[in-house]
Amino acid sequence: MTRRAIVIGAGFGGLALAIRLQSAGVATTVVEARDKPGGRAYHWVKEGFTFDAGPTVITDPPCLRELWALSGQDMAADVDLVPVMPFYRLNWPDGTNFDYSNDEAALRAEIAKLCARDVAGYDRFLDYSRGVYEQGYVKLGAVAFLDFASMIRAAPALMKYRAWRSVYGVVSSYVEDERLRQALSFHTLLVGGNPMTTSAIYALIHTIEKQGGVWFARGGTNALVGGMVRLFERLGGTLRLGDAVVKIATAGDRATGVTTQSGWHGEAEMIACNGDLMHSYRDLLDHPRAAKVARGLSRKRWSPSLFVVHFGVKGEYPDIAHHSILFGPRYKGLLDDIYRGGVVPDDFSLYLHHPSITDPGMAPPGHATFYALAPVAHLGKAAADWDGAFGERFADAILAEIERRVLPGLRANLVTRFHYTPADFGRDLSAHLGSAFSLEPLLWQSAWFRAHNRDDDISNLYFVGAGTHPGAGIPGVVGSAKATAHLMLDQ
Repeated sequence: MTRRAIVIGAGFGGLALAIRLQSAGVATTVVEARDKPGGRAYHWVKEGFTFDAGPTVITDPPCLRELWALSGQDMAADVDLVPVMPFYRLNWPDGTNFDYSNDEAALRAEIAKLCARDVAGYDRFLDYSRGVYEQGYVKLGAVAFLDFASMIRAAPALMKYRAWRSVYGVVSSYVEDERLRQALSFHTLLVGGNPMTTSAIYALIHTIEKQGGVWFARGGTNALVGGMVRLFERLGGTLRLGDAVVKIATAGDRATGVTTQSGWHGEAEMIACNGDLMHSYRDLLDHPRAAKVARGLSRKRWSPSLFVVHFGVKGEYPDIAHHSILFGPRYKGLLDDIYRGGVVPDDFSLYLHHPSITDPGMAPPGHATFYALAPVAHLGKAAADWDGAFGERFADAILAEIERRVLPGLRANLVTRFHYTPADFGRDLSAHLGSAFSLEPLLWQSAWFRAHNRDDDISNLYFVGAGTHPGAGIPGVVGSAKATAHLMLDQ
């Protein structure tokens, strides 16, 4: 191995990039600030319950298996992926349930239950989703957009699929039932996007799930992270935990190495950042252009944050699906509060995760593990007292809503609970404004308009993860690693 690389951050993007580099013969060191790898896919073990911080929806397994195949290995030796069915159970305040899956007959029956006329409209939407999947994910998902010419080349496809329209707007042109419009557009929230403003290109998520399924890693998302770490270390890679990078050193237009909180200094021919974009430029990069880039980033639109209540309870709940979406009484109004007004509303829509229904080992015998996630405005819009009494009241309100709608007797059966707030995202992950997904996935913040996978001036400084093309979510950040690795290996 004649070349060395340092990757800052052991999230999914950083680990996927490090595996690609190490597989290609580049001696790679991953430096992680926290005591465990995973980044946003952190985890806790409390009183026998395993709690994943997220992400918890695993799609497109081939993009993960490819990481093992680079060195002739099999992911199944390290990770046991289990299918989840239904993908999601959607529930509305009027008591309507909708099981969302890729079982064609079952899905059409669910659609017909809401509105029989929309079955044909769904077929037209599916054709649209397949088209944007081919253009936006298969062809462009792992391609770095380093110059505007690359954006021009993608323009015909963007025009063809009306990329300037929102996901919700395109869905609404195909189906008329409001509940079905929500069912086919909520996915953008899982990558930080407002269905009302996120580019229609993100309708490709429907086809990703339909073709590849939705999966769970036995043991939790942390088990997938652990499998990636084992692969990386078998290949000879080095992982440094609990030692935050405090400086990226440069000389002219080259990055030369990093210095950590402990005083360790590592030098390499290539440096890649999997950490927060603003933090990387504003706080770490020792170069004259850093302040200018940070000012530019401060003017961009950042995704909202999340408030997550983790809880373990007595009893087992076979009737509660692995993934549930509990829609609130408002859709557009709630999204406006979160993305525009910065209001922390009294009502909310929730994603309820119940991993022990698929893997009982996530909880002690006779118990269940859950988390409930509510999208909330980032700290730049809503400076609530998340660490104090307001955070406690918000968590209590979420548990009360879950008890009322799907889990009677919840609070009487609680064994353990804790919550994770926008302030925690800022502290633990150095996330700008406590954003949970980095830059908001708007058309004018996508592809070439998103952070580039290689810095424009520092020729050996690279970026990977949710803030770069193609964006957040496991397939997105793993795709960004593929794009970034191509640039680094071609250097």
